[in-house]
Amino acid sequence: MKTDVLEKATALFELPEDYDIESLSARYKKLLYTWHPARYASLTNNPRKYMEMYKKGETKTKEIHDHYKILLEKLEK
Repeated sequence: MKTDVLEKATALFELPEDYDIESLSARYKKLLYTWHPARYASLTNNPRKYMEMYKKGETKTKEIHDHYKILLEKLEK
């Protein structure tokens, strides 16, 4: 199960097998910028759609944080 989560994290960050802390951090910042809830939700003017997109951005941001922690733990071992 742990390897499945690690594979998902690596796929989300689109990293090679032999990534380093610099490439991980750069990809992390780029993903957070892309999926930041307010930025992502501001792509629409419809209030209902805005909230849907905002929540999706929040969910994606939490997923990015969780996967970042997993990949960081792998590097520290």
